[in-house]
Amino acid sequence: MTALRPLSPIEARVLGTLLEKARTVPDTYPLSLNLVVAGCNQKTSREPVMGVAEAEAQAALDELKALGLVIESHGSRVARYEHNVQRRLGVPEQSAVLLGLLMLRGPQTAGELRINAERWYRFADISSVEGFLEELAARADDKGGPLAAHLPRAPGEREARWAHLLCGPATTDFIAASAGGSGAGGQFDRISQLALEVAELRATVAALCAELGLSPAGRTIASERATTPPSKEID
Repeated sequence: MTALRPLSPIEARVLGTLLEKARTVPDTYPLSLNLVVAGCNQKTSREPVMGVAEAEAQAALDELKALGLVIESHGSRVARYEHNVQRRLGVPEQSAVLLGLLMLRGPQTAGELRINAERWYRFADISSVEGFLEELAARADDKGGPLAAHLPRAPGEREARWAHLLCGPATTDFIAASAGGSGAGGQFDRISQLALEVAELRATVAALCAELGLSPAGRTIASERATTPPSKEID
């Protein structure tokens, strides 16, 4: 199996988004370009928050296709994209889930990964998470080399974090930049997080309806225009 070149941050965000949406919103998967962009730019479950433009997302998808990590389908009016991570990297579903979480949320402890994976895959316990992470870290060179690394424990932290290596080695600068937003103190409280998630879901539904020519209520835009009575002129 040939090793991959390091991914760019935007390529990693696009790939992580496809991994996430395959498990959390299967009814809209594979994703259109619009939904990929919306997923990349979420303000929750993302570290760091990014502002990926449509052209940047398309370029990343094209590069990921060339690497064999993404598959494009043309069964509808618009092109749709799905990840090919498990087959391309030769990893099980659990490992793909952990890589996706690390790409979207940055370095995390095994305990954080188990909690954050709840909507993707239910790990039995932290030991199970650690087992798959260790497999990723010990991946043989003839299979492409390690895909994850156990980072040194930062000052003031109780546990060491794990990072993915799909963007290259986890450098000291990368560790320092990622450490601030992952802890409990850097997260939204539960109510604020749920409010943001609802707003993002509404935006995703609106984007999907626009692609299908539907209003959020489920009627086509054309039919709404046909059934709306003309306005009367006032003398």
